[in-house]
Amino acid sequence: MERLLRIDRRVIFVLIFAAVLVPFLANLKLKPGAPSPSTRDVYDFIGKLPAGAAIMLAFDYGPASMPELQPMAAAICRHAFRRDLRVICLALSPQGFLLADRVLAETGPQEGAAYGEDYVNLGFKPGYTAVVLNMGQSIPGVYSQDTKGTPVERLPVMRGIRNYSDIALIVDLASSNTPATWVAFAHERFKVPVAAGITAVMATEYYPFYQSKQLVGLLNGLKGAAEYEYLIENPDRGAMGMASQSIAHAVIIVFVILGNVGYFGARRRRRVTR
Repeated sequence: MERLLRIDRRVIFVLIFAAVLVPFLANLKLKPGAPSPSTRDVYDFIGKLPAGAAIMLAFDYGPASMPELQPMAAAICRHAFRRDLRVICLALSPQGFLLADRVLAETGPQEGAAYGEDYVNLGFKPGYTAVVLNMGQSIPGVYSQDTKGTPVERLPVMRGIRNYSDIALIVDLASSNTPATWVAFAHERFKVPVAAGITAVMATEYYPFYQSKQLVGLLNGLKGAAEYEYLIENPDRGAMGMASQSIAHAVIIVFVILGNVGYFGARRRRRVTR
């Protein structure tokens, strides 16, 4: 029993490392169970939009939050392209537009979508409150050209897009407090539907927005990404991340149990020997 209390911590570190790495090497994907209502609401809302409708995807996060939010972005883009929806990407985070480029470069060609016709990356603008407010008056007035320097009026994907009244849904993928800004100004002032994808640590802060119907849906961390991937029948990095996370948690639970067994067993033995 006392040996369980003296397990070399390096053994634990190696096993945790293996639990995290092996699912990615083996391309192991675990289904996260039945999709949560908040995830399904986003999926259902996008699924009911008519072909040609435009959704706005805000990449309001940086590289540190990529493991949770990038799979969400890819899954939503795939769903939109399969529904023949127009996808307008932008960023209120300085690094977000580069992450949008990575998602679009992967999902667009794979789903048969063309840049400029089915999707566009408008890039980054500073001062996110002013940006969100001003787009309610004129989106081309805020984003006059895309990241390639092409005027937006020349892009077929932007044809007929004047302000929020021409946007069917805004999805904010965020690692900060930008969803509250989109809700306060885009939804409450201009009445455009807003959904959000957030990191898991932000969930308690934003579920009240979902419960009050200020958000039409909410993707919660890596689990939300994996759920959406399975809803569109395309398990990918989110599902692999859930496999890695689940196995690592199982290993931790095993060591917690072993530690408790060793502790109580050793204590009982000391009592008996006395």
